[in-house]
Amino acid sequence: MAHGSSGDSTPRTSRSRFVRYLLQGIGWLSVALGVIGIFLPVLPTTPFLLLAAACFARSSPRFYHWLVDHPRLGPWIGGYLNGEGIPLKGKVYAIGLMWISIGVSCWLVPMVWARVFMGVSAVLVTVYILRQKTLRR
Repeated sequence: MAHGSSGDSTPRTSRSRFVRYLLQGIGWLSVALGVIGIFLPVLPTTPFLLLAAACFARSSPRFYHWLVDHPRLGPWIGGYLNGEGIPLKGKVYAIGLMWISIGVSCWLVPMVWARVFMGVSAVLVTVYILRQKTLRR
C-alpha cells in the first residue's frame, strides 16, 4: 500500500521499554477489537485500527508496517493515513457509537462534572471527525 508523503516516515519509537510494551499491548488489543468489528456491526473497525497504528508507530516500526501494509486490514486505515479521508460509513459508526456509549455512561454516572466532561469530549471528537475529509470509494 502506498503511503504518500507521510506513510513511510514512522515516528520515533519510545525510549522506555515499559512504554513500548504497553503501547504494543494496547495496539494488539485494538487490532483484535478492530477485527471483531469487521464481523460485528456494533463495534467500529476503523477507530480501533487507527489506534493500533498510532500505538505501533510509537512502539514497533515492524508491527506498524505489518498493519498498514496488511492486505485485509491496511485498506481500512490507508485512506486516513494517506490524507485521503475517512469513509462516510466509518464516520457514521464512530460518531454514532460514541454518542450511544457517552449517553449510556452519562445515564449511569451521577456526577455532573463527569457528565459535562464526557459531553464536551464527545462534541470535540465529533467536530474533529466531521472536519476530516470524507473518503469517496
